Amino acid sequence: MIINSVCKPTTLRESRKLTQTRLAELIGVNSRAYNRWERGTFVPQLDTLVKIADVLNVTLDELVGRTTTVHEPAVHNAKLYALLQDVDALPDSDQQALIILMDSLVKRAKMDRVLAA
Repeated sequence: MIINSVCKPTTLRESRKLTQTRLAELIGVNSRAYNRWERGTFVPQLDTLVKIADVLNVTLDELVGRTTTVHEPAVHNAKLYALLQDVDALPDSDQQALIILMDSLVKRAKMDRVLAA
């Protein structure tokens, strides 16, 4: 079984504007190993496929080409939802900065709720 004939990580990765190196970092593997998977030289273990699917925000079925599901996040604030649509076009470094900012705001809100209780 060759990953390229079964999985479609290249298309999914490129649609999210991620490099092979960055995706490898996000799943915690060597970039050469990830490159071999995309080329079909080696096949990743199931737990690694799960990590790839999680990072790409797809199901395993979608990763291996069995289904093409569309994941629309449940964002109730219309302005935030509109901005979210444009975030995917940002460079990876800007996306990472947004993740850090959003994570800190969410953690602060959780801490405020805990302290208020």
